[in-house]
Amino acid sequence: MTTLHEDKTARWFLYFSVVFFLVTILIGLTMAIKFVFPDFLGGIAALGFGRIRVIHTNGVLFGWLLAANMGLAYYTVPRLAGTKLFSEKLGIATLGIWVFIILAAVITFASGDTQAREYLELNWWLDVLVTIAWVMFAVNIFGTIAKRKHEQMYVSLWYIMGTIFWTAILWIVGNLPVYSGVNDANVNWWFGHNAVGLIFTPMGVAMAYYFIPKATGNPLYSHKLSIIGFWTIAFLYIWNGAHHIIFGPIPTWLQTVAILFSVSLLIPVWTVIANFFGTLRGKWSQGNYIVKFLLAGTVFYLLTCFQGPMHSLRSVNQIVSKTDWIIGHAHMAVFGAFSFFAIAGIYFALPKILKRPMYSDKLGEWHFWLSFVGFLGFAISLWIGGFIQGLQWMNYTIAFLDTVKAMFPYYLIRMFSGLFMMTAQILFAYNVYKTVQVQDSQLQTALS
Repeated sequence: MTTLHEDKTARWFLYFSVVFFLVTILIGLTMAIKFVFPDFLGGIAALGFGRIRVIHTNGVLFGWLLAANMGLAYYTVPRLAGTKLFSEKLGIATLGIWVFIILAAVITFASGDTQAREYLELNWWLDVLVTIAWVMFAVNIFGTIAKRKHEQMYVSLWYIMGTIFWTAILWIVGNLPVYSGVNDANVNWWFGHNAVGLIFTPMGVAMAYYFIPKATGNPLYSHKLSIIGFWTIAFLYIWNGAHHIIFGPIPTWLQTVAILFSVSLLIPVWTVIANFFGTLRGKWSQGNYIVKFLLAGTVFYLLTCFQGPMHSLRSVNQIVSKTDWIIGHAHMAVFGAFSFFAIAGIYFALPKILKRPMYSDKLGEWHFWLSFVGFLGFAISLWIGGFIQGLQWMNYTIAFLDTVKAMFPYYLIRMFSGLFMMTAQILFAYNVYKTVQVQDSQLQTALS
């Protein structure tokens, strides 16, 4: 039996993304343990906090989340275009380069060899490889869309194309070796914030727009809202990176512009959220674990995009900026929202690719609840502890070391919550592995 979609590239991107997810979550748990037991693995330079943090952040962002979304794009775009992927060979070559980049990054980061710029730590030769891989990805996606059978393009295609274009701009401008001093800090956070806002947000929203209707069986609530959300993100998001250095050595007018555009982001966020909730209507209490991941991801996306504009206000920023509150906020975007969307996409797409159900729906349910409960403990402990931390920093009669000691119970909760999150991803990886294993064993039986 022949099928239109080979899905070889999509399948292998998803496999590797799940492996990278498991490894980077383990590294994150190791970091959480170090906050409670500072001497843990302290005698090994490569496992020092400063080095594994870079591995964790880049591994989660580019090894897990972006790779998963690239795999899901390779799955969704041909189906939305009504045609085959432009080139499976090009896709597999892209995967090979991407895996090499991630493995090389782990080695260089562990040895302390970085550019020491937040989210731009890769060395120049790895930057070049990322550029090559992204061009190959763009050629494959745009090539598929160019030969589409359907004249009208669904909103997910708009968001995926936007992601490719915006990522190219961010990557080129962020890596230009022409900045120094305050300008370098400003460009660094312009890139850092927009990496979330113009890479992971539109890619995550694209997947949610595809998989929410698919998983629920409901039609998209409003195509008009989806297009409004796309264009407002396109015009508003890129200007608010400077809100990360409010009260810093940048012009006050630039800080104010960043605040205004940050608050304006409530417009695209509410259009997206209204669309997601409208499409999820009637499925809140009867959904399976795929719908649960999508629903929880939508709620976390709403909370993330309410917190963000509020953080930009000077009265709030002076309390929470640089505290552990921000760590909880960042994880709610990357883990609570966009990782939940990606996980739901993998749970939906993989059975379609392999043409069999997931190995265990029960494991899928456990995966959701351990991830959900674990993340709530993680985030809430850091929000409460971080807010108290900020108030203590503003009280100059409290010694800094005393503010560190006061965070101990919150770090303890984060560590145990991290154990829940780690256990959840082990179940996820095992479920995927067994699904693939059964598929391969059945194929071998059929061939024999």
